[in-house]
Amino acid sequence: MSGDIDLTAAHAMHDALRRELAHLDRMTTSADRDPRQLPATAGWVLLKKALRAHHTAEDEVLWPALRRGLPGRPKDLVLLEAMEAEHAAIEPLIEAIDAGLADPEADRLGLGVLTDALVTGLAGHLEHEEAAALPLIRRVLTAEQGSHFGRVQARLLGHDAPLLLPWLLDGADEPTVAKLLAPLPASVRATCAAEWVPAYDALDRWSPGTAPTH
Repeated sequence: MSGDIDLTAAHAMHDALRRELAHLDRMTTSADRDPRQLPATAGWVLLKKALRAHHTAEDEVLWPALRRGLPGRPKDLVLLEAMEAEHAAIEPLIEAIDAGLADPEADRLGLGVLTDALVTGLAGHLEHEEAAALPLIRRVLTAEQGSHFGRVQARLLGHDAPLLLPWLLDGADEPTVAKLLAPLPASVRATCAAEWVPAYDALDRWSPGTAPTH
């Protein structure tokens, strides 16, 4: 319907999630790291917060808008149903990992199996979404629908923005950073540059003892 939809935020989120999945994989497979320390790391907390905000925005805004734009297109609806099913499979893995982490008798091997399933499952979902769903979104949805999705995702990140905005910008190229910051008030951009980014850069987020306390 519109080729003007901007999916910069979606791609940036996917890139950030892949970056953190690589850290999670190292955290849970390296001989000198203990997955039972995950709850004490900012990396695990931020990964969960960002992923849940992203998937909630897709489930509540993006997929319904896409469904309304696909009447009489059963093959495309099957793809949409696959996206929803993949989302539904990821949250139980996170909950199972957290349940295991809360169990003092949990073993490293069991936690490693669960985190490997999360890394593999989420990475596969991101690849599937980029290869099939995002091109469909570009063909069907309007620029305003895309902007609405971005606003909802930003709202869901909420009070965690001082950490999650630099987290999202981490490693992004200059055009991506400029697009992500452009909708924000000048005061927020200034605060991000002067305070949030330096604080984030100083955070060794996958080390125990770095988890946010709120």
